[in-house]
Amino acid sequence: MSSTSFEDLKDAAVEAGVVEATAEPEALPEPKIDAQGRAYATGKRKTAVARVWIKPGAGRIIVNDKDHTDYFGRPVLQMIIKQPLAAAERNDQYDVICSVKGSGPSGQAGAVRHGIARALTYFEPSLRSVLKKGGFLTRDSRVVERKKYGRKKARRSFQFSKR
Repeated sequence: MSSTSFEDLKDAAVEAGVVEATAEPEALPEPKIDAQGRAYATGKRKTAVARVWIKPGAGRIIVNDKDHTDYFGRPVLQMIIKQPLAAAERNDQYDVICSVKGSGPSGQAGAVRHGIARALTYFEPSLRSVLKKGGFLTRDSRVVERKKYGRKKARRSFQFSKR
């Protein structure tokens, strides 16, 4: 084996024209903040759509003009919407205001979580890698399958009778 380092191989590849030389790593995109100092994002899950605004504050989460503990009664749903803030270690730094419609409580909680994660990346682009690694920026595309004609439900057939 020869004792060439990775840097030597990289230099040789640049000289040969196989690889383009990179001067510096890509700069982070600019934060997308409106005139009121808020970042806006849309989150989706099943048929629920959440419009989310975040701004610096004490950590309050308001959903459809109610506190999140009143709107989402189950502790699991309350935990779900706080996951992006916990992963980014920003629990008590941002106020979240969102309006959500469509689907049921579980779908709405997933939509709010997706919207919060996206709004955080718009407010602080450096958090993108942390939220992406946690899977919060991926839209969960699972939706209910439609009912087919000649069937009782989407896949369930009518009971077969031999006689």
